[in-house]
Amino acid sequence: MSAAAPDGTAGLDGTAGLDALLVSLQLTDSAFPSGFYTLSHGLEGYAQAKAVTPDTLPELLADLLRHGVGPSDATALALAHRAATEDDRELLAETDQRLHATKLNRELRLASTRTGRQLLDIARESVGGEPLERYAELVAAKRAPGCQAVVAGVAYASAAVPVEQAVASDLFAFCTSFVGAALRLRLTDHRRAQVVLRAAAPVIREVVSAALVRELADLGGCVPIADAMSGRHERAEARLFAS
Repeated sequence: MSAAAPDGTAGLDGTAGLDALLVSLQLTDSAFPSGFYTLSHGLEGYAQAKAVTPDTLPELLADLLRHGVGPSDATALALAHRAATEDDRELLAETDQRLHATKLNRELRLASTRTGRQLLDIARESVGGEPLERYAELVAAKRAPGCQAVVAGVAYASAAVPVEQAVASDLFAFCTSFVGAALRLRLTDHRRAQVVLRAAAPVIREVVSAALVRELADLGGCVPIADAMSGRHERAEARLFAS
């Protein structure tokens, strides 16, 4: 890895860089018990409405990354990483509050805070560091709701993971969780799932670049159909996933 820039956007050399990579792999591993396995990220709502097929699955994933996750969660993660690195607690709390407010449906807000607080508890034990402890105080004081993307940003910053790597890692975790939900909903198989993940790589690069330059006022996606599908899913009589 190359030497880190002052803003933390490049990788690190030697042992520090390897440690950062290992933390990224641990936090994004599908076995990490943050509760991501309970989420379909809106996909089950699309499936229930018969609004997605195996052929349109990659396009749906790309659209959610570009217009939903990228402008909201990925941007919040980048801002939280910056705030935690600079010990800017006001920016950290504002980022968390704003991200929570952009999630229009109750189940999306609950999914974000439940997985976020679970991640916070485990990261404090496994990753540790002052940034996580300071952020936990904000959550305990109810100054911050504890959204997953913000917690992740603080955890990555606490482990000295460069912000670009942090955003890319979390976006890939979203993609693997989304594709995992597609497998359980029988919208894909294991071989095609890997093709979908690899095809998402250029979109992830695009979304990472955009997230790194947004400011707090720019935080928030615009995915009305996804919001509508989530609303339908919230009222469904039978559900496999929490979102």
